[in-house]
Amino acid sequence: MNKARRIIKDTMSEVDLVIEVMDARIPFSSENPMVAELRQHRPCIKILNKSDLADPEITKKWLAHFDKEQDVKAQALSVLDKSRTKNLPSLCRKMLPDRGTAVKTIRVMIMGIPNVGKSTLINTLAGKTLAKVGDEPAVTKVVSSAQHRIQLEGNIVLSDTPGILWPKIENANSSYRLAITGAIKNTAFDFEDIALFAADYLIDAYSERVIERYKLKQCPEAGIDLLEAIGRRRGFLRAGGIIDLQRASEILIHEIRNGSLGALSFETPEMIAEETAINEVD
Repeated sequence: MNKARRIIKDTMSEVDLVIEVMDARIPFSSENPMVAELRQHRPCIKILNKSDLADPEITKKWLAHFDKEQDVKAQALSVLDKSRTKNLPSLCRKMLPDRGTAVKTIRVMIMGIPNVGKSTLINTLAGKTLAKVGDEPAVTKVVSSAQHRIQLEGNIVLSDTPGILWPKIENANSSYRLAITGAIKNTAFDFEDIALFAADYLIDAYSERVIERYKLKQCPEAGIDLLEAIGRRRGFLRAGGIIDLQRASEILIHEIRNGSLGALSFETPEMIAEETAINEVD
């Protein structure tokens, strides 16, 4: 991470615009604070990627929230609609109208935390497979300004960077949200721990989805009750009829990630404002 940060910082002087890719389900938690620090005054396009997995009404709130920031334009993208991705070069030119000509290249750096779909975005823009795509975080391993420069239409040169997390996550809830959505490797956390966090949130925010997906008569009152209900419905039982909470937890997290529970968002601008205020008081 330190090596990547150092190279990005050294390369930033040659960049005109930054594209930051975030997870539309957790825009705040997947927004790397180092991006703002490193890009400074440069304009930024914030991509809320995987929007097909996020609650569309909440995504609208986040787009409006980010569009209020100076020199920032937010856009929701999905792998299901590649046409919107291919319009990104046009948006780059709108944000830098004096560049993108035959004599003035628009130099763009694309940044984002692990597993937000950055490689898929790059491949769509390039029209061919240039970046390796995987379901696990940290697939992009190397930063090399020479090897990772991609020529796009309209005299735009795109520089790729590896997905990096920042050293300390101030908001504890963000750590859980990052783990739930797959930005943190599965080996780095306890499935039962994050599944309890996810289950509590789903009961509060998406109770009808929970009832429908797991064929329940009513929504459980607590996360542990939901995990036990999932275990019973799926037959995850150990000797003596004890529910296997580990398997139930893994099922819940995997079904959140693959969209089996429908389009979900795990934070809103209002929620983050409240959490930030609490953290500042503490």
